[in-house]
Amino acid sequence: MPKDNRPTDYRATRRRNDRILLWLVVGVLIVVGTVLIGAIWGLPAAITGGLCLGGGAALILLLWGLLTLMEKFVGDE
Repeated sequence: MPKDNRPTDYRATRRRNDRILLWLVVGVLIVVGTVLIGAIWGLPAAITGGLCLGGGAALILLLWGLLTLMEKFVGDE
């Protein structure tokens, strides 16, 4: 097995982990939140709650995108 002598790219690893965690948070927020609302208050409330949770998830994605854009603009690499 050949040995890889390249240095570890911790920034790329952090960015990849950040993207994975972002999508997990958004997925859990929408799916688990909608299911819990539906289990407690019923289907009409789940539909309304899911739409509101989707808006909240969109806000999280917007803020993450803004921060990512600022990070690229600053050029911290």
